Amino acid sequence: MSPTRRSTRRSLARRGVPRAAALALLLATVTACANDVPKADWSRGLLPTSITTQGDTITNLWNGAWIAALATGVVVIVLIVWACIFHTRRRAKAELPPQVRYNLPIEIFYTLVPLVMVSVFFFFTARDTREVDAVSGKPDVQVKVEAFQWSWRFTTVVGGKTLKPVTGTPVSDYHQGPQLVLPVNKRVEFDLSSPDVIHSFWVPAFLFKRDVIPGLLENDKGRKFEITTLNKPGVYAGRCAELCGVDHSRMLFNVKLVPQAEYDQYIATQTGSAQ
Repeated sequence: MSPTRRSTRRSLARRGVPRAAALALLLATVTACANDVPKADWSRGLLPTSITTQGDTITNLWNGAWIAALATGVVVIVLIVWACIFHTRRRAKAELPPQVRYNLPIEIFYTLVPLVMVSVFFFFTARDTREVDAVSGKPDVQVKVEAFQWSWRFTTVVGGKTLKPVTGTPVSDYHQGPQLVLPVNKRVEFDLSSPDVIHSFWVPAFLFKRDVIPGLLENDKGRKFEITTLNKPGVYAGRCAELCGVDHSRMLFNVKLVPQAEYDQYIATQTGSAQ
């Protein structure tokens, strides 16, 4: 533990803060130091701004699910309050209020409404999952992603040209990790592989992540997914989302979206044989 964290814990102890609470505060502080958590947006259901069309699909599904859940919650709360107010035995009356048993219409209603709700949720989830998992087979850019303990190797193929692989090492700041450069408004296909253990390729701004499972054959659909980038240039954090060993927390990288003209210049400087 660093001197700063030790002094913080001693300061909390002197103020009477319980040890468990102090550790919780320190854990929250350490987590925040990762500096790769995108800012949540209330208008998007506390999701970060997406940089892919697939992310927009996920945002719509997420917000729709929350709207339906909140509407259902409001109805349930109103019914509970209504029952408590109007169907409670009064002190002035000794008899019980009217009891309802074996009411067939109500039982049918209680059965059909949840069934309809689940069916609607299933329909939209299945539709959007199919869209997010779709692979056209005709991407503008292909990226081979190799996850290993504890960093990444990106090999990009564009226009029949293979760019020099970008290989990283464990880092504490995603800006220092290996950088994957992609053009805006293009379809990008990812092919994931791992030589050791299960990792997880996660770019929070994609609103999507995929496990990198060792041993999958090259034609296995579980290795590939496709995104369509939006016109939102910038540098976005990426990390492994599957606990994979000692330096899992330092398995960071970044994705840089650039305009097509800048991407063409990048290709001109990086074209070479894959190693």
